[in-house]
Formats: sequence, structure tokens, C-alpha cells
Amino acid sequence: MDEVMTAADASARFRSASSPPSIIPSNVPLISAFLAFALAQFLKLFTTWYKEKRWDTRRMLGSGGMPSSHSATVTALAVAIGLQEGIGGSAFAVALVLACVVMYDATGVRLHAGRQAELLNQIVCELPPEHPVSSVRPLRDSLGHTPLQVLAGSILGCFVALLMKTSS
Repeated sequence: MDEVMTAADASARFRSASSPPSIIPSNVPLISAFLAFALAQFLKLFTTWYKEKRWDTRRMLGSGGMPSSHSATVTALAVAIGLQEGIGGSAFAVALVLACVVMYDATGVRLHAGRQAELLNQIVCELPPEHPVSSVRPLRDSLGHTPLQVLAGSILGCFVALLMKTSS
């Protein structure tokens, strides 16, 4: 009986014959995205110190702040895919649309939800102590990003993707 080889089988055989197996994944777009996210979250520690003159390690795990880690992540992903596969492919198109949606959401819906939470927290603080809502835990008000924070995150994502491309 004739054996049929699929494209996936041929690709796997080619990769296994041409390079030794590696413990570190070689998916540059994925590594770029995760590295950009981690770097943006780490930088929030220093931008918070610069702005508020205090160290707040919780900023490394939270959302909001400078730079936007969401923007850094999706921009690094889109740029790395564009550099690796070209900007004419469907993978780049999907990554670009995802990046646009995430950045729009960060400066739109999430930013305004954070501002509303800030206002609601202020109203609750002004309630008399006997009011049933006065003892409610405050809402998180650092949800979204300003356009500058999104821009800084996307610039960081571009740099990370470019650095990953030149180093691979």
C-alpha cells in the first residue's frame, strides 16, 4: 500500500533532520509577546516610583499604568509576525486587528470604567458610617490606560519584536 505524507509530516521531518531538538521554543512571535509583557510589567515598578516617589511591587501584577503591557504584548506579536512571515499573510492581519481592538479597548472602555470606579469610591467615602454601602471594599480604579500609556506600550512592543528578530 502507498503511504501518503501530509504537509505537516513533511515539515516535521524537515525540522527534525535540519536542526537538533531544542528545550527553548523557537516561536519568535510568541516569545516576543511574552517578553514584551514581562518587560512592561517590570517597568511599571519604576514608572510608579517616578510618579509617586514610592515603590509599589503590586504594580507589576496589576493592570493599568505606564506602559501598557496589553499594548506591548499585542504590538510585539503583530510586529514579530510581520517581520517573520510578511505583512501580506492572514496571521499578520489577525494580529493587527487584535492589536487595534486591545489598544482601543484600553483607552476607551477600560479607561472610562476606571474613572467611574474612582468616582464611585469617592461617593462611598462621603457616605455616613451607618449607611449599608459605606463599608463596601473600594472598586479597582486602575483599569485602563491613557493614550500616552498605550503609545509607550506599543513602542516597547515594537522594540522587543525588532530585538528578537535581530537576535534570532
